[in-house]
Amino acid sequence: MKHGYTNSTFGDGALVVKCYQGPEAAFRLSTESRYLRRLRGRIPVPRVHKITADSLTTRFVSGEHGQDLLDDGHAVEVLTECGRILGGIHRLGIVHGDYGPQNMLFDPATFRTTAILDWEWAHPGRPVEDLAWCEWIIRSHHPEHVPLLEHFFAAYDGLVPDWTERQAAMVARCRALLDFCARWEPGGDGEKLWLHRLDTTTAWSE
Repeated sequence: MKHGYTNSTFGDGALVVKCYQGPEAAFRLSTESRYLRRLRGRIPVPRVHKITADSLTTRFVSGEHGQDLLDDGHAVEVLTECGRILGGIHRLGIVHGDYGPQNMLFDPATFRTTAILDWEWAHPGRPVEDLAWCEWIIRSHHPEHVPLLEHFFAAYDGLVPDWTERQAAMVARCRALLDFCARWEPGGDGEKLWLHRLDTTTAWSE
């Protein structure tokens, strides 16, 4: 499916099957399935349909992908909703671990969230991890919308750390993904990509 990166994901309009790949695949599958079941009915997440040794099948959820809506000129609406929803996630005492419009579906009429996807990195943690990573997604993939990040932070119901702390969290996450790729395919394209992204992120100024 479009916008899938780490894993192989495909669907038929009724179900979506996610096949886990790379280091700790079984652990990440277990994490995602556990969080989806815990969060069902509390925040918008897909319903678990079936679990196998290496895949997770969920019910299809309709909605427009956040990155497509950003590209279509709806950055203010998407970033505002990202902030609103993230406040709700953090009130539950958890961190998504890969939070941002790249892992969200929206109702195109109201821009309300229909599903938050990809919970394989979820864990108890510090809110700055999610706040910083959503910012990193915009800075890296939608730099034209960086001035609109103020809508994301304004809609978030909680303390927003300063730039130094947010950048440190971005760098830490880039290092973790660099390590993940290095263990998966030493010297491969993924490792080279995240090394470049780490250098770029470290050089940013607010």
